Amino acid sequence: MVKKDPLAAKLSSDSYLGFDFGNKKIGVAVGQTTTATASPLQTIASINQVPDWNKIAKLIEEWQPVGLVVGISKQQDGSDNPVTPRMRKFCRQLEGRFNLTVYQQDERLSTFEAKQMLYDELNLGAGKLWDVQDQLAAQLILQSWLNDQEIENKKSI
Repeated sequence: MVKKDPLAAKLSSDSYLGFDFGNKKIGVAVGQTTTATASPLQTIASINQVPDWNKIAKLIEEWQPVGLVVGISKQQDGSDNPVTPRMRKFCRQLEGRFNLTVYQQDERLSTFEAKQMLYDELNLGAGKLWDVQDQLAAQLILQSWLNDQEIENKKSI
């Protein structure tokens, strides 16, 4: 049984997957440029700090995105932090494995913002936060990228 959103299936020609990369787990979201909206999808556990490429491949096969968006974490001053090189490596691996364009999106506070939203607005406990914070962070990353694309498109009109 396919778990696609019926609207997303109709818009598959402009679907994107967004990723919140972490050493232990990777949050994934899906979005479309037509609607300029992103939704959380799932969290994929890494195996010995290596992405679960089989699960990522299944998501790409299911959603057929035209591109991928990966959040890149940096220090507040814009310089790289210790995990930034691993995030860039993940981008290169995605591009090489799946032959899709990978867009990098600044994600300085996405996980923090996701935790705050889940804790403050939904009053979720620490256990549930662990399960969903990364996919919400991926949604925030992808939504931010989609918003940027919409602004760029309006400028070019």
